[in-house]
Amino acid sequence: MISVVEHFPVLVIVISLLSAFTILIVGRLNKKSCCFISFATILVQLVMSIFILNHVRTVGTIRYWLGGWSPPWGIEYVVDALNAYILVILLFLALLCVMYSKRNIEHELPQKIAHYYVIYQLLITGLCGITVTGDIFNMYVFIEITSLSSYALIASRGKIALKASFTYLVLGSIGACFFLLGIGFLYSVTGSLNMHDLSLLLPPLYGNRVVQAAFVFFIVGLSIKMALFPLHTWLPDAHSFAPAEISAMLSGIIIEVSTYAFIRVCFSVFTLDFITRYVSIFDILCWVAAMAMIYGSVLAIAQYNLKRMLAYSSVANMGYIMLGVGLCTSTSFGLTPALMHILNHALMKACMFLAAGAFIYKFDLWEIEDFRGLGRKMPYTTIAFILAALAMIGMPPSVGFVTKFYLALACLEAGKFIFVAMIFFSTLLIVFYFWRVIEYMYIRVEEEEEIAKEVKIDEIPWSMLIPVLVLGVLCFIVGIIWLVEIPFPLMDAINSGLGLGVVP
Repeated sequence: MISVVEHFPVLVIVISLLSAFTILIVGRLNKKSCCFISFATILVQLVMSIFILNHVRTVGTIRYWLGGWSPPWGIEYVVDALNAYILVILLFLALLCVMYSKRNIEHELPQKIAHYYVIYQLLITGLCGITVTGDIFNMYVFIEITSLSSYALIASRGKIALKASFTYLVLGSIGACFFLLGIGFLYSVTGSLNMHDLSLLLPPLYGNRVVQAAFVFFIVGLSIKMALFPLHTWLPDAHSFAPAEISAMLSGIIIEVSTYAFIRVCFSVFTLDFITRYVSIFDILCWVAAMAMIYGSVLAIAQYNLKRMLAYSSVANMGYIMLGVGLCTSTSFGLTPALMHILNHALMKACMFLAAGAFIYKFDLWEIEDFRGLGRKMPYTTIAFILAALAMIGMPPSVGFVTKFYLALACLEAGKFIFVAMIFFSTLLIVFYFWRVIEYMYIRVEEEEEIAKEVKIDEIPWSMLIPVLVLGVLCFIVGIIWLVEIPFPLMDAINSGLGLGVVP
């Protein structure tokens, strides 16, 4: 008998899509209800994703045939340990961002509230679709839904955000074209679009130039989508000028979902055998990732705008994730360091972007040098920001420390000692640019504040503050959980499902 939970993968998408239409209709009558509808929808989706994760861990992979059509003729949704893990992360972050957005969007986009939540819900629909689908063309469709929603949400602030959105649109379209060409090449030689079916049909064709070209198209297209250096040029402006909650989603989960698509194509379509024997690119990927870590951190130091500094920090952190991916075939840790940092980066960077949005919401502060004395005016928001910054630096027992520790162990096991040095050097650069922000917040104060005995606390509303505080605290709580190895059975299941090593 089919369990109710086995219907949840399709319901997660359908409910979100129906919610977008509901918000469009109801928003015309009462725009203040839009946020509550979106919040309730994503909360239901999150609960479903938790049940899905539990089912995958205890029972096994969920395979759902749309319309009852069996694959490869019909579209199949497949949820294993990997995408169940990603699904929970993206919906948890989406829930906090929509909670934060109520007051912020009323402040920034008072005339576009209904439109904002319609597009936001479509964004969540696309992200969930990318995550659960087992059909590679269906993945492309959801990537385009996600991308179009992102372009619109970035552009919603108008003015210079329009330019940032247009740049993202051009580069994102190029990335999507590469991805679609890869799909076309595979279909031309296999006649199938189902990922599992492709993994069975491709091994005799691994030496085929068409198949190898398809792999290259996938790598380039997804590298643009996940802003991997040097194909990251759309990212700084998009992150800087989007509304704070969209910046948090872009950095915290959208580029990570593209990383998930990269992992899925590499290991579930082409398999480990193809990567190690025919197109050995992971050594190159390690060097590209290491350069991203240094380049992103150096450029972050040169920024005076906080959100732009955080955007370049995201370039560096994509380097950490992709270094973990590049090492996965040569260590017993598999993808564990990379998967850990997908969650860790989502917590840290979402917290900091939401805090940056709070500074803009309350005092219209964009430049770091304007943060003088901000620690006394907004003590709770700034302490959450500092918790995330300390985690990014790698203070024990934060999530950032755990990532760097396991990445260093993986580098040592693989005999690639140079990357340990580059992790350490990038950490020093991170200390430099975050210390500058902390210095302005707490040490450098205005002269009138030095004279005054008391400074009036003027915090953001609780609906905005709670997500920031939750994320800041989780930067250390999750780090402790990682250190006591509670989630490692899940990591073992993911690695073994992809044919990679497990944590010793």
